Amino acid sequence: MSIYILAIESSCDDTAAAVIKDDKIIANGVSIQKIHENFGGVVPEWASRKHQSNIIPIVDYVIKQAGIEIKDLSAIAFTRGPGLMGSLIVGVSFAKALALSLDIPIIEVHHMKAHVMAHFIDEPKPNFPFLCLTVSGGHTQIIKVTDYNEMEVLGNTLDDAAGEAFDKAGKIMGLTYPAGPIIDQLAKTGIPKFQFPEPNIPELNFSFSGLKTAFRYFLRDNVNVDPDFIQKNKADICASLQAQIVKILLNKVQKAVELTGIKEVAIAGGVSANSGLRNELILRANLNSWVVHIPKFEYCTDNAAMIAIAAYYKYKKDDFCDQGTGPDARLEWNA
Repeated sequence: MSIYILAIESSCDDTAAAVIKDDKIIANGVSIQKIHENFGGVVPEWASRKHQSNIIPIVDYVIKQAGIEIKDLSAIAFTRGPGLMGSLIVGVSFAKALALSLDIPIIEVHHMKAHVMAHFIDEPKPNFPFLCLTVSGGHTQIIKVTDYNEMEVLGNTLDDAAGEAFDKAGKIMGLTYPAGPIIDQLAKTGIPKFQFPEPNIPELNFSFSGLKTAFRYFLRDNVNVDPDFIQKNKADICASLQAQIVKILLNKVQKAVELTGIKEVAIAGGVSANSGLRNELILRANLNSWVVHIPKFEYCTDNAAMIAIAAYYKYKKDDFCDQGTGPDARLEWNA
């Protein structure tokens, strides 16, 4: 008998839902909140309010897209955290209430672990063990993955995440939010001719606060000399910044490969959609005989398909939670 799981993702500003039949995604949808572009970042109160109005339509959409009825569901999965508390509350509350009405189990999913699990949605799937660089607006980590439910953090950001560095640098330049994709596009026509520092952070950890500060001072000093400096050099500035962030990320990945001996490498999270990171990873893989796994663009940013696949492997182990489970904005890795 087939397993049908409805998955809900509401950790930030996008309301996403998906349906998985056994280990195959059969419906996947997202309702994107455009309003935050007007404020240069996600406004938590707006995000939670929009989730409330978007969640029923998006769930109805994926159920119809899957060609099933609500009563066919075997379980309902949800992102428990980490994320914005108001946004998480909407998704968790909806999932628990619907599951209670259907008398089916619920499955809590860790948002960052789900990003790793996105690699098991389509073929080819990684072999265990493998390393996964997860890069998003709020997290930058190197994960050692030894099984579907066994992951160890080898390195973490000590302050800002790579995605945040992209967005904050873009804001300084006057780019609209989210700035990461805009920087990526501009970088394609630029030359990485400007130099930015690489932080000397021990072990496999990351730091981007120093780079962000150096970038601010770099622009300030050059704009003082030429008020049109940013406009005249926008593509080259973006190419230089992107090249340095990618270098910082992949230097740590290379170190992780050397320390662990694991040559199967994956990337995940919103920043894994960055073309510079993807291209440089493939280049390093060819030079070092790595096997690389790069997710489809639709599975890079926050999505419910990754929640669904993570939930499927928890379902197989009867790893359910109870109705007392609540959202956790700062959910620990091993919670």
